Amino acid sequence: MKKFLLLLHEDVEKMSSLSPKEMESLLNAHMAWAGKLAESGHLISGDGLNENGVLISGKDCIIKDGPYLESKEMIGGYYLLQATNQETVVELAKECPCHLWGGTTEIRPIMEMEDYE
Repeated sequence: MKKFLLLLHEDVEKMSSLSPKEMESLLNAHMAWAGKLAESGHLISGDGLNENGVLISGKDCIIKDGPYLESKEMIGGYYLLQATNQETVVELAKECPCHLWGGTTEIRPIMEMEDYE
């Protein structure tokens, strides 16, 4: 099976305007979806990400704190999935709860040794 990383891009303004009840609903939707993925054998792992990250860039290793004010979008979490092909993961990702509030899922195949051959 191949591995795929789903990055959950979320609108910072929309996420910060959610009521506590809406946030709880979103969390419950993610838990239910993760359970469904685990039951089908596709889920390897997944977590939400804290918005207080660090960006290190360039050979001088310039450090910037996050979240990044120039961006209206943040990566709020990820799922690491396994499937026989990307088409399967695309179909699974269409059900991701982040879409309920205008989020986007980015699907990235994990490179394997045979990709270099």
